[in-house]
Amino acid sequence: MVLFTPSFRAFYLGRLVSLAGGAMTPIALAFAVLDASGRPSDLGIVLACQLVPHLALLLVGGVVADRLPRRAVLVVANLGAGLTQGGIALVLITGGYRLWLVAGLALLAGGLEAFTSPALRGIVPELVGSDQLQRANSLLSATRSAVLIVGPTVAGLVVVAAGGGWAIAVDAVSFVAAAAFLSRLPRVAPAPAAGAGLLHDIRDGWRVFVAIPWVWPVALAYAVINLVNVGPWQILGPSLTQQRSGEAAWGMVLSVRAVGLLVMSAVMYKLALRRPLRFGRLAGALGACSLLALGLGLHPVALAACAFLGGVGFAASGITWESAVQQHVPSAHLGRVSSIDDLLSFAAIPAGQLLVGPAAAAWGGAKVALCCGVAFVVAALAPLGVRAVRTLAAT
Repeated sequence: MVLFTPSFRAFYLGRLVSLAGGAMTPIALAFAVLDASGRPSDLGIVLACQLVPHLALLLVGGVVADRLPRRAVLVVANLGAGLTQGGIALVLITGGYRLWLVAGLALLAGGLEAFTSPALRGIVPELVGSDQLQRANSLLSATRSAVLIVGPTVAGLVVVAAGGGWAIAVDAVSFVAAAAFLSRLPRVAPAPAAGAGLLHDIRDGWRVFVAIPWVWPVALAYAVINLVNVGPWQILGPSLTQQRSGEAAWGMVLSVRAVGLLVMSAVMYKLALRRPLRFGRLAGALGACSLLALGLGLHPVALAACAFLGGVGFAASGITWESAVQQHVPSAHLGRVSSIDDLLSFAAIPAGQLLVGPAAAAWGGAKVALCCGVAFVVAALAPLGVRAVRTLAAT
């Protein structure tokens, strides 16, 4: 079992406490900023301040993850995140809310996240053998899903009992605890740098990204999927479900979807796949079930069942993709390839969020959801047209 490896166990515990704290923040931050300002626009500004530097610095974060010890990058980034979250919590708890202050701290937090994600993907192969990567990613995925089921409920209770600022303070402490666990990881020397500068390193990462014939088709597929799924699901999901069945039904659908993620993550821990990417793309098409059911106006029970299948598809797709990238992309370029993949995927999300409203106003929410579901299926299966995707073998 991968948890029996001391280095991975320390990494897992660090991720567990960080995820547990992070699961509380979205709800806590939303209610805290709304209570302090009374203006929804303030919350939008704060959230944008988290996203913009994340996207702007992702490629730099990929270079740093390849050129510096990934353990050191993660420790520093988590300590920095603890400070920024602690600062936001202090401002909110003491009643000294100022938009510019909270937005500035959110800007720093988003920038730190750009350095965290490439290093997280790159460090797992340093901790477990290639044959254990799918199990490691399955365990991490299952933990993330379990936290998503429990975390929002706990956050709601803390917000009601003590206020959003204190829930964010818990997140700050979780980052510091995560840094303590991560500091126990072995130090692995990075690949020697060519000394040609940041832009050269980014171009070198792009060269590797486009040169591997199975990487860029799947990365582009994820970008399209995020474009047609995240915004429609987040915006049309609650509005259409509320119109048809009430607010409680949407909460049930989200919970069942998280259970689907958790169940498939557990299954993937035991499942031995000879052609993981092929399986991941086929199973990934199930992720569209939620949108298709939403567009067809299915009964809440049927919608929940489809959401469960959607969770299954997302878990299978994500775990196989993470494992394939970690197994087959050279370690010296893994951070940069991961950052390009993340940039394509994350940049598509706000575009979809901005487009879905006008599209729904023009053609109706149900029709837009249905069309997005069809586009999701096409994008999920399209990479199978590339032979390298179909034939990539597990190591």
